[in-house]
Amino acid sequence: MATSKSRFLTAQWRNLVMLNYEVDPEILKPYLPAATEIDLWQGKALVSMVGFMFKDTHVLGIKWPFHVNFEEVNLRFYVRHFDGKQWKRGAVFISEIVPKSMIVLIANNLYKEHYRSLPMRHSVTKEGANHTRFLYEWKLKGVWNKLGATVRNSLTPIEAGSSEEFIFDHYWGYNRLTDYKTMQYEVEHIAWQIAGVKDFVFEADIKELYGDAFVPYLSVKPFSAFWANGSEIAVRIADKLLLDPVLPG
Repeated sequence: MATSKSRFLTAQWRNLVMLNYEVDPEILKPYLPAATEIDLWQGKALVSMVGFMFKDTHVLGIKWPFHVNFEEVNLRFYVRHFDGKQWKRGAVFISEIVPKSMIVLIANNLYKEHYRSLPMRHSVTKEGANHTRFLYEWKLKGVWNKLGATVRNSLTPIEAGSSEEFIFDHYWGYNRLTDYKTMQYEVEHIAWQIAGVKDFVFEADIKELYGDAFVPYLSVKPFSAFWANGSEIAVRIADKLLLDPVLPG
């Protein structure tokens, strides 16, 4: 999609572990930005736990020392916004974890994201000839939390009409600023390929990270699990949407 906005950030997103859960849409409403609505998959409200690698990161064209390659784990859900001509499908991030405090400072202040900095590590382990295990960990209150999957070593295109296509077909980011104001930014990348997941792990202090409301939904088997190879990405400079308040007449 053509845009006049300049690139704020370029990087590679690689080795994405995706665990997707069905939730009651009511628990998402406090995070819902103005001028958006929850985007449902066959009537289901989904959230995704995502672990991946940031690589070759540039902010405004500059590689910042010690902030080029790092892990991220986030929890997100899916929305859409009608701009008067078409629907734009995007993601809202409830929480994002990285090991770099400078990323937190920039993203939270400029893009009103919800980053926090915690010690993190990752590993990639071959498991026989046909599988690879990808593991992302972050240290919270002295305990290593885990998100990972054992993945088949074979890539396939995303199937049209699948839940995987739904999840990845969200190329905008939306953040709630006020009851009437929303930040919007575009994310660009090519279509990714996916691989099946043999088994997965998610061990985390859900209450501490995301609140009581998410505990019953993130403590059960996910709706789906898959892995994506990722690609180069670009995040465009954000703009703001203003929803006119309805004044009493």
